[in-house]
Amino acid sequence: MISRRRFTQALAATGAAGVAGSSALTASAASATARTGADLRAGAGEHTTLGPIKRIKAGVLETAYAEFGPRTGQPVVLLHGWPYDAHSYVDVAPILAAAGYRVIVPFLRGYGPTRFRSSRTFRNGQQSAVALDIIALMDALEIDQAVLGGFDWGARTVGVIAALWPERCKAIVSVSGYLITSLEKNLEPLPPAAELGWWYQYYFATERGVKGYQQNWYAFNELIWKIVSPLWKYDAATYARTAASFRNPDHVAIVIHNYRWRLSLAEGERQYDRYERELAAGPAIGVPAITIGSDFDGAAADGSGYRDKFTGKYAHRVFDGIGHNVPQEAPKAFAQAVIDADHL
Repeated sequence: MISRRRFTQALAATGAAGVAGSSALTASAASATARTGADLRAGAGEHTTLGPIKRIKAGVLETAYAEFGPRTGQPVVLLHGWPYDAHSYVDVAPILAAAGYRVIVPFLRGYGPTRFRSSRTFRNGQQSAVALDIIALMDALEIDQAVLGGFDWGARTVGVIAALWPERCKAIVSVSGYLITSLEKNLEPLPPAAELGWWYQYYFATERGVKGYQQNWYAFNELIWKIVSPLWKYDAATYARTAASFRNPDHVAIVIHNYRWRLSLAEGERQYDRYERELAAGPAIGVPAITIGSDFDGAAADGSGYRDKFTGKYAHRVFDGIGHNVPQEAPKAFAQAVIDADHL
């Protein structure tokens, strides 16, 4: 989910986010920031299937992914977070495909049909490892450059790729803005009320938490859905389609390592150290970018806290009345952000 530091900013005035923008906003962008949650939810739930799921050997994974649109179209790669899966883009992908894009929606390591190719590979959830999965996937699919979009873990991954491998990004769309993790900053304590919001991370830091997540992941993850998207009126079937991805045999290990690593309670792998050193410095992102704030971001929804991290062509949008799973809650608006980012 979102960074601990961002949550602190949001907590200061939760629910007080206003419409924000920049001089780079197009007419459609300005319209998007002004709409209500009801307007933004148009088109949500129109599709229930991702279609045939493909698989390809990509780095340490055999990555499962859905593909939409013409193979000759501008590639778009869309990345989900926790506790979600590729179904977050079940309505976004057809919109982009109809606009002529080739859309790739992978299941991240530890989710759905994606599998590690070797039982000996460490089940690592650190940010650079996940980002390199996507680079490997693009290589396997012979995609030199794509428009990348994501939220939660997906937004962090998009940011990492844009910072370390900008040549692979034509443009990006990042929900909640700049989410690259600094382990050093994550060691700093937060105000008590902000720490309360991270109960699940501290739970995961214990063996009781690991056992609890193993036994109760279905109810646990739906609780997170309800907390972070309180206005989203999804049905039981919608959650069940995504929850099937949590049956992945490596899901618990990847989730636990991801959150323990972020709190410096678990080691990463030495092969990623050089990337993490670069990311710890908080590198700026120079590729064209559109960032999105939602109700989940609270006071941080205006994007001002991370504006200086984006040094290229840039626009920011606020989706009032939308929770954390922005692409599934507001698919048309998210798809429009991808299209607009491509044309910045």
